Amino acid sequence: MPLVHIELIEGRTQAQLSQLCKDVTAAIVKNTGAPAEHVHVVLSEMAKDRYAVGGTLKSEE
Repeated sequence: MPLVHIELIEGRTQAQLSQLCKDVTAAIVKNTGAPAEHVHVVLSEMAKDRYAVGGTLKSEE
């Protein structure tokens, strides 16, 4: 059972997230031979004020 965990900053549309899951699943199937129904994708969205790069919160950019 391949399990893919993706962490993103919030702001993508439902359509974008759905397509991301389809594309990631297809890549896992292609490269591992696992059946699509066994591929699990977990999306974790973070608020911009809960993620920083170089000490600066994304909400402050």
